Amino acid sequence: MYETYHSGWIECITGSMFSGKSEELIRRLRRGIYAKQKVVVFKPAIDDRYHKEKVVSHNGNAIEAINISKASEIMTHDLTNVDVIGIDEVQFFDDEIVSIVEKLSADGHRVIVAGLDMDLGANRSNQCLN
Repeated sequence: MYETYHSGWIECITGSMFSGKSEELIRRLRRGIYAKQKVVVFKPAIDDRYHKEKVVSHNGNAIEAINISKASEIMTHDLTNVDVIGIDEVQFFDDEIVSIVEKLSADGHRVIVAGLDMDLGANRSNQCLN
């Protein structure tokens, strides 16, 4: 008999502003939806540029998202049957996001984060690079 083991992993989409990070995040999440996977998306409350409850790319593509104020709110949601978790604008969350993403991955989820790799002062963004 064969036993299938499903382990999680982390994908990090980084780049500068207007480089297509949210567009790539939406593309990957939609591929999960097409594959009949359960997908949940989170975005920071501070990001209300286009829509409060959607991740929206600069070219207008969008996907529904849960608006949260801090990283720890992710863990208050029932993610039991979720296959893929997307997190946009990860640089706006506190450093706790790193351990949360690691835990989600260890729990078997595919976690896709998107965010800036540097701030305006060319300082590395710890949330994406840790």
